[in-house]
Amino acid sequence: MSDRQYLANAIRALSMDAVQKAKSGHPGAPMGMADIAEVLWRDYLKHNPNNPDWADRDRFVLSNGHGSMLIYSLLHLTGYDLSIDDLKQFRQLDSKTPGHPEYGYTPGIETTTGPLGQGIANAVGMALAEKVLAAQFNRENYNIIDHHTYTFLGDGCLMEGISHEVCSLAGTLGLGKLIAFYDDNGISIDGEVEGWFTDNTAKRFESYGWQVIEAVDGHDAQAITQAIEEARSETEKPTLIICKTVIGFGSPNKQGSESCHGAPLGDDEIAATRKQLNWSHDAFEIPADVYQQWSAKDKGAAVESSWNKRWVAYEQEHPELAKELKRRLNGELPENFSTTVFDYAQKLQNAPEAIATRKASLNVLNEMGPKLPELLGGSADLAGSNLTLWEGAKGVTADDASGNYVYYGVREFGMSAIMNGVTLHGGFKAYGATFLMFMEYARNAVRMAALMKQPSIFVYTHDSIGLGEDGPTHQPVEQLANLRQTPNLQCWRPCDPVETAVAWGAAIQSSKTPSALVFSRQGMQQQERDEEQVASIARGGYILKDCEGQPEIIFIATGSEVDLAVEAYEQLSKEGRKARVVSMPSTNVFDIQSAEYKESVLPANVTRRVAIEAGITDFWLKYVGLNGEVIGMTTFGESAPAGDLYKHFGITAESAVAAAKRLLDA
Repeated sequence: MSDRQYLANAIRALSMDAVQKAKSGHPGAPMGMADIAEVLWRDYLKHNPNNPDWADRDRFVLSNGHGSMLIYSLLHLTGYDLSIDDLKQFRQLDSKTPGHPEYGYTPGIETTTGPLGQGIANAVGMALAEKVLAAQFNRENYNIIDHHTYTFLGDGCLMEGISHEVCSLAGTLGLGKLIAFYDDNGISIDGEVEGWFTDNTAKRFESYGWQVIEAVDGHDAQAITQAIEEARSETEKPTLIICKTVIGFGSPNKQGSESCHGAPLGDDEIAATRKQLNWSHDAFEIPADVYQQWSAKDKGAAVESSWNKRWVAYEQEHPELAKELKRRLNGELPENFSTTVFDYAQKLQNAPEAIATRKASLNVLNEMGPKLPELLGGSADLAGSNLTLWEGAKGVTADDASGNYVYYGVREFGMSAIMNGVTLHGGFKAYGATFLMFMEYARNAVRMAALMKQPSIFVYTHDSIGLGEDGPTHQPVEQLANLRQTPNLQCWRPCDPVETAVAWGAAIQSSKTPSALVFSRQGMQQQERDEEQVASIARGGYILKDCEGQPEIIFIATGSEVDLAVEAYEQLSKEGRKARVVSMPSTNVFDIQSAEYKESVLPANVTRRVAIEAGITDFWLKYVGLNGEVIGMTTFGESAPAGDLYKHFGITAESAVAAAKRLLDA
């Protein structure tokens, strides 16, 4: 047994011991990929355990996240703040070693992985961010941004459709510093994959424009080294290294089979594995010489120190660039940005314009874009409909990555997960757009942004039956409720240009919460407001129209239906009834306001309430109560002009008035 395999066996031992102690987990992948990890992490990975957030570190993503003990073992052995006691708490409550890698729980974890395929998608986003940032800030003799993104992935990642979306785009964009290791062990949970996965993976990736290195013995350190050298020497294409491995390597009775994929080996098999690997140490025992050879602390400190010296020289030679890069890497917005947003909103209020909120969104981008060089936008082949291609937008290409706009193509899921990778990398405010209906294709990536507390900005247009003739396949009904009920997600559906500006401002200023900005295809009237009302938009819900004294009835509406609520209010007011209109562009933001503020907007003793929104009605019961009424959708839409559809489904001012009168007369 070579010294290298002995060091790799430390990963195998820790992985099988932790899974056994937890009585659950996946020992097979860590044991099978240990030799690859040993070469990559000890010889090539540029990182500093003393500073996991160092800006120019290489990124490592374990896309097959079920093999989490692999990365936990690596982090522990190389010197990150992850103790042997932490490994013993694998999969336990409040531990730093959850069942799948979770961003924010463990130092050195770059992204949350678990849903297969999203790790490689995040890695593509990180590699994209590196390439764009380097193109924007590097100068002759100063490659201040210069790092690789490495990812491990398995059969499951490659079977997931998102892998096609993102890997195809990675090839097109020439992400030459992206290197993926495919753990080709032929086994998944159900057994040998040849029964359901017979793709020619090498040809597939070659067709994407990747360099492919085939048939690498994943247990031969020399072969792995040669493959990595070849991968790093190719700078114009991403590289896929196909590593032939044995799942559960070292387990004499279970290696090479599904029995070691997702279950502990068992005490007897672990004892046999120790003997097979010539690993004589007790559970969770790592000899001092192994720790010494694995430690990356001194090497990491030296490589970061070298970079810091280059940074000082860069700062002296290019002070303005250095200042801007530092601001962006720190996630800081330009000075007084919040004031800029409010001033712009007030300016719009003073110059009313009846337009679709998607057009208002474009106007915001044209206003804010020049002030926010960190914006990295895009659309899933719908720029002309989403209106995300603002005046200063410049496409990112393989040959010129200095732009600020990504043509994602028809890749809603891939786009959204790539955005998360860009955001995790740092240096950008990433936004990407599609129709609200097609959020469904991307749903899990949106959820992952919320789970990871990453402020990706998801732009959705064509927000309702108001898109009209394309019909129910394109008309969202239940999607708004879905987004609003996602923890740690702010969903905005503004009613006019002013609310649109505030929504964008909130999304850009968010640091730990993703945003969904939902815009209309159809035009809307701009509402009248005073300065206090403009300021109150940022609270998510506010009084738009009111009466003297306490109202008898409250209308609550969002987006294009605010117009209808105002019409209903005006009719009732003419009839001498006391009514109020509450515009609620973001229910999520309103819900986190103080109890006093919420009471001032929706007094508890005013129980007669009507909500109006061209979305699923049940969502609004939390605001109107069981005795209130909701004007909205209970079915899917139809194909017809928008005006006809609103009448057909009874989403009209007349319906709102009738509902109010039923409540008032009850």
